[in-house]
Amino acid sequence: MEFDGGAADFLGTQLLGWLVTICTAGICYPFALVLLERWRAKHTLLQGRRLEFKGTAMGLFGLWIKWFLLIIVTLGIYSFWVMPRITRWKVENTVYAN
Repeated sequence: MEFDGGAADFLGTQLLGWLVTICTAGICYPFALVLLERWRAKHTLLQGRRLEFKGTAMGLFGLWIKWFLLIIVTLGIYSFWVMPRITRWKVENTVYAN
């Protein structure tokens, strides 16, 4: 496995992700997540092949709204179930680039 991402590029991507998330009170977190996952995959090589993230924010948005409301209602307890589901979604949407 190899990673060729740089600090400056990561900082810009991370700041944009945080800005989107903070300005929407967490509702648009899927958009920030997709932005960061695309950056990570773009800079990762696995067995000499570059990765690509195929997920879309709209593909996660409906689930995120449901999970977000459950996190609020359960005072954060439901987040223990959400994080593995988000990780599964990220892995399922990461493929080898053509």
